[in-house]
Amino acid sequence: MTAQQPQKHMNTLNREAIQEGANPLGMEGIEFIEYATAQPQQLGQVLEKMGFRPIARHRSREVLLYRQGDINVIVNAHGQSYLSGKTNSASSGALSDKPVIAAMALRVRDASTAYKRALERGAWAIPTNVEVMELNIPAIHGVGSSRIYFVDRYKEFSIYDVDFTPIPTVDQHPPAVAGLHFFGIVQYIGNDRTEDWTEFYRELFGFSELSSGQNFGILTKGRILRSPCAAPNHFYLQLIEPELGVLDVKDDECLQRMGLGTPNVATTVEQLLKAGVEFLVSKDPDDKNKGALTRTQMGSVTFELVHDDRAAS
Repeated sequence: MTAQQPQKHMNTLNREAIQEGANPLGMEGIEFIEYATAQPQQLGQVLEKMGFRPIARHRSREVLLYRQGDINVIVNAHGQSYLSGKTNSASSGALSDKPVIAAMALRVRDASTAYKRALERGAWAIPTNVEVMELNIPAIHGVGSSRIYFVDRYKEFSIYDVDFTPIPTVDQHPPAVAGLHFFGIVQYIGNDRTEDWTEFYRELFGFSELSSGQNFGILTKGRILRSPCAAPNHFYLQLIEPELGVLDVKDDECLQRMGLGTPNVATTVEQLLKAGVEFLVSKDPDDKNKGALTRTQMGSVTFELVHDDRAAS
């Protein structure tokens, strides 16, 4: 998606046809976050310190599935999206040593219906090119060159049962560290792009804007949007523009980091410190109860902890 796509999408919408309820696509949370990198082993080490465990390998591509609790993270070193078969970069299939968040997958009640409704609202389709015995998971363009997938197989039977082979002797459902769970995603956007992206997520997915006084964690810049998913499956998107005085960076719009919720930030930080995770030191003593931010690894990978009383499943 180019930097101008949200505005183009919204200009083509039928404003009288989108009022179909607060959750028009039937969203039920996040299924996975996908990283693309040329250094999968190094990224795997970062994830394992955070409590994730590699539990399965893709049957035909260099892709690993990491999990803790209800959080699934895909590490893709194949050079193509493991679901769509298309390159992860808008310009080439080359992977960078610096990991990027290439996709997020949304849990929906019916993937085909959600996909069709998203297209009706102006979303841009991602053509698929799956191999034999692989699932065809519908997707649309997200920010930058990222993708947004629609997944309706995530309960007794999941998408991983088809495309992945479990790693022998590994627990397929490793417990989450101190109740960690998906909380949200931070998205970097270009100058003066907050309204464009707010409209994009509101009109296509049903996200709602929080009031300016509502914020979470210790990094409270930008605008926060709440997904229409029913509790406890809701999550948040935080849209952050460049600092004042910074040159326009429309071409650098991207999904920047994951936010992980925990009922006790201080306890979680203590456990992760023992595992070797490094955190940025805050000067505010209240931050230990509100949130924490890990030091950047591999030039781009960081995790934000946010106080949230939802327990991991």
